Order: sequence, then C-alpha cells, then structure tokens
Amino acid sequence: MIFLTVGTYPLPFDRLVKAIDAAIKERLIEEEIFAQIGRCSYKPQNMEYVQMLEKEAFDSYFQKASSIISHAGIGTITMALDNEKPLLVMPRLKKYGEVVNDHQVMTAKRFEELGHILVAYTEEQLPDKLKQLKSFVPRKRKANPDAVANRIRQFLNNLSESRKG
Repeated sequence: MIFLTVGTYPLPFDRLVKAIDAAIKERLIEEEIFAQIGRCSYKPQNMEYVQMLEKEAFDSYFQKASSIISHAGIGTITMALDNEKPLLVMPRLKKYGEVVNDHQVMTAKRFEELGHILVAYTEEQLPDKLKQLKSFVPRKRKANPDAVANRIRQFLNNLSESRKG
C-alpha cells in the first residue's frame, strides 16, 4: 500500500491529489493507495481517502505503507527518513495558491540533492518519478550536531555584529 498525504496545511493541494488519481486511472500505479487529502475540493475517484486522520491512525498508515507520496513538508520528509520509507514529494507552489511562499521547493531540492527523496516538480514529471519510486532506496540521514551548533553560532555572531553596526 502506498500512503498519499497532503499534510495538515490549511490550503488545499488538489493538484497532487488529482495527479495521483489520474495516475491510478492510467495504471501508472497498480499498488493500492490510501490518501489523506486535507481540505481538497477534488474528490478522488480511484483511491480510498479521508480528509484528515488522527495522529495514531496517520502513524499506522505511514508504518504499513511500502512508500509515501506527499507534499514537501518537512514533517513528512523527516518522518519518512526516520522510518526509512521511500518518499516521492511534489512541492506546493505559491502560484497555485497552495502555500504563501515557495519554501517547499527549496526544501525538496535540498533533500533531493542529498539522495533522501524523489521530487516531481510538475505533474508532467510524476509518471517517471512513480516508476523510480518502485525501487528507490533513500540515502540514510546522518545526524551532525556539531554542524548544527556551528550554524547556530554563526547566525548568533552575525546577529550580534549587525546590532553593533
């Protein structure tokens, strides 16, 4: 089973739900899909779905899934990495009213560069990425607390210097 989630963001993400529903209809996806579609106005015809899930049910679907398809939310990306689940994301875009800025594009690019996720930036890229998802093995994330501490230290030093000037 593939788990599709659009997260809990208050704006709809019909574009992803429609694209996955169409991919099922076109038999690009043969595995069962269960979807959490949030506030979408589009109602899927080819997969079982709910609007929202309680955390326990969400976690259960996430654990049962062979892979995850999602928006490029950091919470979902982190959860997929922590659970070693193959993840295909499509970033929400400001131009479609799916988010207030394009931060998900930057998040997706960075995690893609690191080999942690697959990214379809457009609906047209989705069929190829769905094929890749079948055999995709995400690169494991390695914690680097020293690098995080150094970045925080740099930020605080820069902030302190800017206040002096």
